[in-house]
Amino acid sequence: MRCLVTGATGYLGGRLVPRLLAEGHRVRCLVRDPGKLRDVPWVDRVEVVRGDVLDPASLAAAVEGVDVVHYLVHSLHDPDFADADRRAAENTARAAAEAGVGRIVYLGGLHPPGVRLSPHLASRKEVGDVFLRGPVPAAVLQAAVIIGSGSASFEMLRYLTERLPVMVAPRWVRNRVQPIAVRDVLRYLVGAVRLPPDVNRTFDLGGPDVLTYLDMMKRYARVAGLRPRRVLPVPILTPHLSSHWVDLITPVPRSIAAPLVESLVHEVVCREHDIEDLLPGETTGYERAVALALARVRDADVETRWSGASVPGAPSDPLPSDPGWSGGSSYLDVRERATTAPPERLWSVVEGIGGEHGWYSFPLAWAVRGWLDRLVGGVGLRRGRRDPRRLHVGEALDWWRVEEVERGRLLRLRAEMRVPGLAWLELQVLPPADGSTGSTYRQRAVFVPRGLAGHAYWWLVWPFHGLVFGGMVRNITSEAELTSEFRKS
Repeated sequence: MRCLVTGATGYLGGRLVPRLLAEGHRVRCLVRDPGKLRDVPWVDRVEVVRGDVLDPASLAAAVEGVDVVHYLVHSLHDPDFADADRRAAENTARAAAEAGVGRIVYLGGLHPPGVRLSPHLASRKEVGDVFLRGPVPAAVLQAAVIIGSGSASFEMLRYLTERLPVMVAPRWVRNRVQPIAVRDVLRYLVGAVRLPPDVNRTFDLGGPDVLTYLDMMKRYARVAGLRPRRVLPVPILTPHLSSHWVDLITPVPRSIAAPLVESLVHEVVCREHDIEDLLPGETTGYERAVALALARVRDADVETRWSGASVPGAPSDPLPSDPGWSGGSSYLDVRERATTAPPERLWSVVEGIGGEHGWYSFPLAWAVRGWLDRLVGGVGLRRGRRDPRRLHVGEALDWWRVEEVERGRLLRLRAEMRVPGLAWLELQVLPPADGSTGSTYRQRAVFVPRGLAGHAYWWLVWPFHGLVFGGMVRNITSEAELTSEFRKS
């Protein structure tokens, strides 16, 4: 089959593509920015097309000659997400019909019948209904909590359990949930390609265990080797307050925590298991799924992560120093320092920046700025990084997005924190011009202000640049020199 995967830069899409390839299918990926797939190991085996499900023209070109469309996009960060999701689904259904596509596969959310759903869960249901009403047969797969390394649901569960040995929790922690391992979700997504051509319906997806969220936390603690957790459910924590609590304790920002929490307000248990008759296979138990996810985290072998999906509309404008840039004023902070460390050792420090290694200067200032960003709805510093040693274009790094990596020479980061303008941080490793030993570290911070607030912001933080940016230059080169000396000894 020729399969079109939308959302290939996201958590599930990035895992689905190599599994479709392993089954012998041909894969085309529809992405807004093809550069974000540049560093994935399977990019040379797929066809990458630039487009957007909200752009009918680009979508029509993407579905041409396709047998199956895997639809894995959701406008989570869009204020008008319901309208955007509806239009995107209608565009996709129409384009698929006109191109003669044989099937649409969509992953939505498991939900109970006959109740008022949260806005996000209602939107997921509406998207499924759009596909089921269309002329192309659709398999609408509905899953609740997905357990896998790097998933937002798993990260929320993990950090709540690990950081809070005693917690006050909302009453929804006693609601029943039927979690499913990410490996089983992917098996069903791949298998849906083989469904009979007349199948046009929803399928409930779930693992073998039906638990309360409280049970899930207690069993997680047992698998992770933690002491038993004490949880006191109280009725006063609304879903809105709960999402703020999740935002405070875990790396998952409120924009993602809110729909996750809202879905847990309902009991989400499979009402049927018909998918098992059509696509038979053993499903993974909850504790086994947790153990597998923790092993991936421990081995730094997380294939994809929730933070990898970029925010639509995020700034990707050219730098003010790039030839294609034309605009107003910009501010620069450029610093460099020669070091005795060889280029390869300096680069290893540069590429390992962020996450657990930190930013090599004034940790309190970075932490406070991260807290402030979370308070105003930003991503903060706690997204961390997927791999402690290597970075790839398009992935998240704390409150930055990796915009360019020229391994051994250049790392460019674009800010996704809440600032009145556009911001980049560029880190370069330069070999000595005369062929001698050592190297030079060059660092450039770029800020393009938006309005008067942007100019005021730059001058407000300018007094701290010497501490923050100057400290980074000194400490990054010192760390590279220290590592080099240690290796010599």
